[in-house]
Amino acid sequence: MASESNVRPTEPEPIKALTEDRTKMWTSFTTAIAGVVVFVVVVLIGLAVFLL
Repeated sequence: MASESNVRPTEPEPIKALTEDRTKMWTSFTTAIAGVVVFVVVVLIGLAVFLL
């Protein structure tokens, strides 16, 4: 069996790391939402052009 004596307890992340991670996640989320909105608008414009 493997010894677990070399495993250190995880230290809590500093506030700066949490803030950077949250900012990165929020930026990715808003970019994805903007992309979906643009895609839906393009699809709706395409439908309007072909159906009218």
